[in-house]
Amino acid sequence: MTTTTGGSRQYRVNRAFLLPLGLLLGLTVVLLLVCLLQGQTGGKIIILGLMILPVGGLFVESLARRAEIGDEAVTVHKFLRRSSLPYAEITAVEAVRVRKRAFLSLSSLDHFLIFSNAYRDFPDLVRTLLAHVPDELVSADARALAADPPARSNDILSCWLAVGLMLLILVVQFVGGAQ
Repeated sequence: MTTTTGGSRQYRVNRAFLLPLGLLLGLTVVLLLVCLLQGQTGGKIIILGLMILPVGGLFVESLARRAEIGDEAVTVHKFLRRSSLPYAEITAVEAVRVRKRAFLSLSSLDHFLIFSNAYRDFPDLVRTLLAHVPDELVSADARALAADPPARSNDILSCWLAVGLMLLILVVQFVGGAQ
């Protein structure tokens, strides 16, 4: 759901992606703890430890990410930082579509912002952004994306598959560790 506060609209990353990503992170931590409790050493511990870093980083970053479309500027809030781009400074709006994955970029001389369809209510986000930008700055690809934006991406399915795989690995770890 998109929230509106004081003339601005806020968009967050889709919960349908955050749920399996959080589960994947939790299951990876559980597997690491199980391996440590079973007294395993070596490569498996190192790999799990290294896996937790990007998955944890992606989860925290996705959980904190918020796009705010105001009257004067668009602002992206990220974990411990934010980027703002006034509409008056925008020089180009481009779009790229790769299968069900879509990206909209806003560029200025010194700065750019990129939005993907990982945001909840992405079609509304695209239309709201384009309503604030002069038509001559919007590329044909961006107009096409606004006309038919993909609402979902395959990231959610991929994340659920990773959760299933991690569950399978945990089951095998418990069965193998019990022998």
